[in-house]
Amino acid sequence: MVEATDRSAVSPPTKRERHMEDSTQALPAVISKLDAGNRPGDVMITRRRMLAASGGLAALATAGPAAAETPTLTVPRKRRDGTMEIKRSGSQPSRKGPAEYFTGAVRVDPLFQAPDPAHVSGSSVTFEPGARTAWHTHPLGQTLIVTSGCGWVQREGGTIEEIRPSDVVCFPPGEKHWHGATPTAAMTHIAIQEALNGKNVDWMEKVSDEQYRA
Repeated sequence: MVEATDRSAVSPPTKRERHMEDSTQALPAVISKLDAGNRPGDVMITRRRMLAASGGLAALATAGPAAAETPTLTVPRKRRDGTMEIKRSGSQPSRKGPAEYFTGAVRVDPLFQAPDPAHVSGSSVTFEPGARTAWHTHPLGQTLIVTSGCGWVQREGGTIEEIRPSDVVCFPPGEKHWHGATPTAAMTHIAIQEALNGKNVDWMEKVSDEQYRA
C-alpha cells in the first residue's frame, strides 16, 4: 500500500520553480502562434521556430524573473563638439622674430593655437643663414620638425647637432637649448609646444658668436 504524502511536509515551490512552470505552460501557446503564420509544407520552419521558442523560454526560465524584466539599452555614440576648421595658407600674417629673443633675420608664420581646454600651439619658423634663437626652455617641452634647409641645434652641455628636412627634435620639459640656421644655409622648422599656466617658453640670454661657432 502506498502511503499518503503529508502535504504539510512538502516545502512550497520557489520563485524560480514557479517561473519555470509558468514558462513551460506558456510554450504551447507560443508555438501555436508561430504555426499560425506558416504555409502548408513549412514543417522544417515550424520545427525550427518550435526549437527557438522552447530554447528562448528555457533560457528565460533558467535566468529567472530578473532577466526577463531587464530591458536592452542602446547607448548612443558620443560625437566630438565643434566642427572642422581649415586655416588657409597665407590667411595668417607672418611676423619677424623679436630681436629680444632672436639673432639675425627670422620669420615666424603662425600655424595653429588649439582652443581650450587644449594648450598646444604650432608655428613655422624660418631662419636666414646665421640666424638663431636665444637660449630658452619650455615648461612642457618642445618638438621641432625640420621642413627645409640645414640647421643647428644644441642643448646645454651638449655639442652642436646638424638637422635636416624630416628630422624631428624633441626637447624635454625644462631643458635649456637653442636652434637656428647654419652660417651658410637657411633652415625652416615647425615648432610645437604646450603652455603651462598660460606660458609656453622661458627666454634666457642670447647665443654668442663664440658659442654659435664653437
